[in-house]
Amino acid sequence: MTHEGTGREPRRTAVLVVVLAAVLLVSMDNSILNVALKTLAEPAPVGLGADHSQLQWAVDAYTLAYAGLLLVSGLLGDRVGHKKLLVAGVALFGVSSALSAYARTPDQLTSLRAVMGVAGSLIMPATLAIISAVFPGERRTKALGIWTAVVGVAVALGPIIGGALLERFWWGSVFLVNVPIVAVALVAMVRFVPAARRSGAAEGRRMDLLGVALSGLGLLGVVYGVIRAGELNDWTGRDAGLPLAAGVVLLAAFVLWERRVAQPALDMRYFRERGFAAAATSLAVLYFALVGGTFVITFYLQSVRGYGPLLTGVCVLPLAASLIIFAPRVPRLVARFGVRAVCTFGLATMAAGLLGLAAVGRSTPIWLFEIWLFVFGTGTAHVHPPSTATVVSTLPAGESGAASAVNNTFRQVGGSLGAAVLGSVLNAAYRARIDPAVGGLGDGPAERARGSVAATLQVAQDLAAHGHGPQSYSVAQAAYGGFLHAMRTTWLAASVVVLVTTVFVFLVMGPGPSGGAGQAVADPADGLDQVRGTEPPA
Repeated sequence: MTHEGTGREPRRTAVLVVVLAAVLLVSMDNSILNVALKTLAEPAPVGLGADHSQLQWAVDAYTLAYAGLLLVSGLLGDRVGHKKLLVAGVALFGVSSALSAYARTPDQLTSLRAVMGVAGSLIMPATLAIISAVFPGERRTKALGIWTAVVGVAVALGPIIGGALLERFWWGSVFLVNVPIVAVALVAMVRFVPAARRSGAAEGRRMDLLGVALSGLGLLGVVYGVIRAGELNDWTGRDAGLPLAAGVVLLAAFVLWERRVAQPALDMRYFRERGFAAAATSLAVLYFALVGGTFVITFYLQSVRGYGPLLTGVCVLPLAASLIIFAPRVPRLVARFGVRAVCTFGLATMAAGLLGLAAVGRSTPIWLFEIWLFVFGTGTAHVHPPSTATVVSTLPAGESGAASAVNNTFRQVGGSLGAAVLGSVLNAAYRARIDPAVGGLGDGPAERARGSVAATLQVAQDLAAHGHGPQSYSVAQAAYGGFLHAMRTTWLAASVVVLVTTVFVFLVMGPGPSGGAGQAVADPADGLDQVRGTEPPA
């Protein structure tokens, strides 16, 4: 892998930096989108006039495509090489980002976000697979901690960069910023990332396309039904109930199929490992709360508190700072106290942060909001690295792509359900509170006002411009009160899910360093030997 006279450690460092650039690209894009949600809700030409449901789809289209293809991408990477998939994914991500910048409708943006999700499904399993192959033993755990910290850096950079762009340019600039990053990353990947030897175990496996289809369509049905239920404030009606029921049936069929097929996309036997089951659940719930719970932050800071995009980006820094500070230190805590203790502490801390956020109001000192956001982030930093390492360590050696794909699948499924479920809770709670205040405005204005808090405040401004001052004030106050009620309901719901998971992890996960997971992945004496192949130039 290295030329004579070239140290292995510098080579590992170069590979890690290049791979983490791809992680930064994908993670930063998601956080940039969050700060742009309120702008996208504005009427054209400022935004796209998207309502809460359309914004949910802009988020979920990405995560659904991402989650639906991860298992295939991981196995494909083990077959054809993770470098090839990484390069292809980054290139596709750049093209779809450029096209997203010029979307004319919310539906166009949603479609292009789905393409970006396909690209992300190629990128993220490859990054973890390369790290797992290059870094042996304890250095692998440390590298995974750095991987998590880079996600934290992206969480920090994304809103600030996005906010700065939105202060000066149109909303499409938050997607165009990806293009130069893609160009630099592609050159560096060709130069530094080695081409892996294909896994013999993976080459002998058939792709479980039926299993992938069942899981993808099932998840789509559940997410669609949940979003429609929140939009209609009706969970049992035909529009929401049928797709939701169909999704549940398809997911049940997926589980049954995976238990019977000889070469499943997701081997259900792994769930017999206590550590694997608890760690996978922890990852899913972490992203459920992170994606769904933070969906409301942009609207709270911009619509309720009146902050601009740049200041909004600065206000989410405590979440990122906590990840950067604590994630690299977590492996030492795991070595001392075990996975169960660290994960349980992290989940309990997440729940405490969510409960604190549920108590904030329009006039709450911003420093108190920042503290609770930091507490929530501290919890996520203590859950992510040990859960990721536990999931990846359970799968057999030689299937690092499949292992990282399974890990990312749980993350993205959790994020998809978080945006759908908690977004629908927000939508339903807000509509229930705002309906009495806008019911007398007429069908057109009333329907627009129900779409989002930004849309309601826009209707209030229109009323004021037409000389209806008292009515405008009444609608605006209803918007503030309704959104705060919906926000608190959403964060309380998220905290309940996290608390239940805390108890589950404590009861199920083993007390040892591995949390009760099998240790199937060997620790090679030299991890670089696992990625020998086409030697990049020195």
